[in-house]
Amino acid sequence: MQKQRLLLFLILTLVLGAIAIITQLPPRLGLDLKGGSQLTIQALPNEENEVIDAFSLNSLKTVLEKRVNNLGAAEPVIQTVGEDKILVQLPGVNDPTEAERVLGGTAKLEFREQKRDTDAQLQVELQIRSQTELQLELLRQSPTTAEQQAEIARLTESLQNSNQALLELFASVDLTGASLIDARPQPLPNGNNWEVAIVFDSEGGDKFAQLTKEIAGTGRTLGIFLDDVLLSAPRVGPEYAATGISGGRAVISGNFNLDSANDLAVQIKGGALPFPVEVVENRTVGATLGQDSIRRSIYAGLAGLIGVLIFMVAYYRLPGLIADVSLIVYTLLTLASFSLVNVTLTLPGIAGFILSIGMAVDANVLIFERTREELRKGKTLYKSVESGFYRAFSSILDSNVTTLIACFALFWLGSGLVKGFALTLAIGVLVSMFTAVTCSRTLLLFVVLGMPKVRQNPKLFCPNLTVSPKS
Repeated sequence: MQKQRLLLFLILTLVLGAIAIITQLPPRLGLDLKGGSQLTIQALPNEENEVIDAFSLNSLKTVLEKRVNNLGAAEPVIQTVGEDKILVQLPGVNDPTEAERVLGGTAKLEFREQKRDTDAQLQVELQIRSQTELQLELLRQSPTTAEQQAEIARLTESLQNSNQALLELFASVDLTGASLIDARPQPLPNGNNWEVAIVFDSEGGDKFAQLTKEIAGTGRTLGIFLDDVLLSAPRVGPEYAATGISGGRAVISGNFNLDSANDLAVQIKGGALPFPVEVVENRTVGATLGQDSIRRSIYAGLAGLIGVLIFMVAYYRLPGLIADVSLIVYTLLTLASFSLVNVTLTLPGIAGFILSIGMAVDANVLIFERTREELRKGKTLYKSVESGFYRAFSSILDSNVTTLIACFALFWLGSGLVKGFALTLAIGVLVSMFTAVTCSRTLLLFVVLGMPKVRQNPKLFCPNLTVSPKS
């Protein structure tokens, strides 16, 4: 009995924690519920590059992420689709023409020379931009109220002003991404530090040598811009003052680890994408349709839940009532899990959640039917409940494992909304196993052991009980 009390305390703690999480961190809503724009952007091969590899596609994705930030969209979703497409979902952005204009252009990489006597201003502008980017990142991770949306818009405009101010501190030298052949991270010979190696063609190599000769040893920096946004501003050592960095090859060093070196290489490479891009699909979902979908989904979920609760009490009596309590606990824990793992709820995701409610009830049905079988064999109520759980567990486990395998396949091979369905269903199945085996079992044993009148009346668990003669 002491064990059941401890488990009840644990369950109550989890329920209170789940309620706190749900109220403070409501689940994020997807594009089909919140409204916004969805674009599918395809990279097109050309004569020079007939194959688009994973690195080039990842570079394109990085470029698009930076452009999405300029749109001020909260909680955007950007992911690769297949071998040559990028899917961009922009909740809250209802101007598809503007989104297509910003995202569909070819990336522009440019190397610039820092103007004289701008060192102090450069440091100030870099600090302002860094603080603004940090504030924007924190805001985009939290729930987006109307006030937060307004603050995101304000900070996005401030970030654009900072980028423009930084751009004006550098002068163009006519060296663009068209002259860049490659950009890759590479390890240093000693230690764990990394650097980024860049390679130019012959014309670009000559311009780069002239550029580095002008700024070598002066303290001024070499500005690397992508879509007029400063990516990096390395300095050039005085040893290159005579000839500049010649040969068309150079390295950018500066306490990089593997991840940061790869990020910079991907961004630089993204600005030199050798293939054009095309927006092959531009779809807009209205906020009104999203609100209507939410309302209908809530009604459907509540109707299904209430119907199940009534059926369980009517058919299984006292165990059905306990199963209803477990089902409510299951619902709270699942919604809290959605918030904790940052699930974006879509209509298919809600369908997966409702389906998992049915599976949670199914586990209790298996347990109760096994318990009734044990009662009909003449066992005591306590032993029947224990045997019911023991005999039903393997069936529950097999059923849920096969469902989880299907969820894994859908999440791995599917895309977009299919992944959302698979993720919500998988979380629901895992939580339902916990509530069926722990919550339902604890409540049943607590009632049986703690209430003598219940223990002496097994018909509360099995109406019309007739005990089979022992063989």
